[in-house]
Amino acid sequence: MSSTHEPARATGDRPLSGITVVDLTRVLAGPYCTMILADHGARVIKVERPPGGDDARRYGPFAAGRSAYFASVNRNKESIALDLRSGPDREVFERLLAEADVLTENFRPGTMERLGYGWPELHERFPALVYGSVSGFGRAGSPHRDRPAYDMVVQGMSGMMSVTGVPDGPPTRVGVSIGDLAAGLFLTAGVTMALLHRARTGVGAQVDIAMLDCQLALLEYAIGRHLATGETPGPVGTYRPGVPPPFGTFRTADGYLVIAAGNDKLFGALCAALGRPDLEQDERFVHGEARKDHETALRHAIEAVLAGHGTEHWCAVLDAAGVPFSTVNTVDRMLADPHVRGRSMLVDVGAGGALPTAVGTPIKFSDVADLTRVTAAPELDQHRARILAELAGDGDA
Repeated sequence: MSSTHEPARATGDRPLSGITVVDLTRVLAGPYCTMILADHGARVIKVERPPGGDDARRYGPFAAGRSAYFASVNRNKESIALDLRSGPDREVFERLLAEADVLTENFRPGTMERLGYGWPELHERFPALVYGSVSGFGRAGSPHRDRPAYDMVVQGMSGMMSVTGVPDGPPTRVGVSIGDLAAGLFLTAGVTMALLHRARTGVGAQVDIAMLDCQLALLEYAIGRHLATGETPGPVGTYRPGVPPPFGTFRTADGYLVIAAGNDKLFGALCAALGRPDLEQDERFVHGEARKDHETALRHAIEAVLAGHGTEHWCAVLDAAGVPFSTVNTVDRMLADPHVRGRSMLVDVGAGGALPTAVGTPIKFSDVADLTRVTAAPELDQHRARILAELAGDGDA
């Protein structure tokens, strides 16, 4: 098995080359974390429960008979099916752990303990192992510890849905699974920190991530505003409270445009670009706090000008003026933008993939080539023979 407890990285190596992750996670939060680790060089061995494996294998949409959902977060991984209630499979699992640097799991708290793989037991047997856990409410300290949770549960419970959407609208889910994705990102950060700590001390640690905690951590301004003023924030559409307007989406003759002129200098540049330098001198708009107090009037004045031309025209005008702006893209339009290929944010997928391309990694390093091709998400138990051969000493280390 390829694994090391010594930090080593040659120029050009991916940062996590030499790290082996045994991955018990499934669906989204945990697999998103281990995909990031795999993208940056870690060997990720996905341990799936037979006979069906990860539930996400059965989530649509499907392409070439495979789940595109599963494929989106399980590239660059290997798969072995193990029943952790079976003696022979437990023996294989424990031999994997003996060679691993990291174990990740997203079971409900108590499950690993019932299997005999709780943190105290594993830390005693494998003291250098980093143990990354993600659950709805964390492993300790929460009265909700034993409740099941999904993305929607923590979006609702955290208050995230209460500040998303338009004023007077119903509670609105963020358009992506931010409850899962944030937990996966924080787990990635925690595991990486624990590996750095181990490099210094030689000792592994448990990383305990609660999905609900991660949503609270993302509510920055909403929580800060409440603590400072006692107000209960609500949804504000595309307006950004706290930042001087204009800062949001504005209607043009044929669509919408994002304008982010969040300080006096940028506001002056915007007024000049729109042919309305008088707005900068209007006492209602002369400084940021005044513009906050008269945000609706300012919006009407700006949109009256924007109505004279289409979005493409105003993009050129604002670009020339140095005013931060963007179109409001659909996904297909964004993927057609040359930025995506220029930054390797679409990568080729090897043979057997549900889709021929996938989203790349946004983490770039000065001395490591951009990831441009990935291995397709594995079939269930695809790598059993090779992994068992390695454990038996018959494969390459």
